[in-house]
Amino acid sequence: MESGNKRLDEETLFIVSQTFKALSDPTRIKILHLLSDKPHSVNEIAENLQMLQSTVSHQLRFLKNLRLVKYRREGTTMIYSCDDEHVMSVLQQMIDHAMHH
Repeated sequence: MESGNKRLDEETLFIVSQTFKALSDPTRIKILHLLSDKPHSVNEIAENLQMLQSTVSHQLRFLKNLRLVKYRREGTTMIYSCDDEHVMSVLQQMIDHAMHH
């Protein structure tokens, strides 16, 4: 892991803190973990995770604003997928870590 003497600028610090904020919520972790397998519609996510569609939509908006997920339109359906492989890698490492403790 490289760190050296590089100083972090305010924008970088903000992005890092917001990303960890996103990963601090169990609902968002469940959504990202599900999307790491394959893209899903809001309804599919809600059904898979047994959550209300409105809850899923709210969390997806949060994740989209941080550019952690993206979507494409198929007719009237929005299909969501992961948009940041770095963050997904960190999330998977954290899940692996938790499962081994």
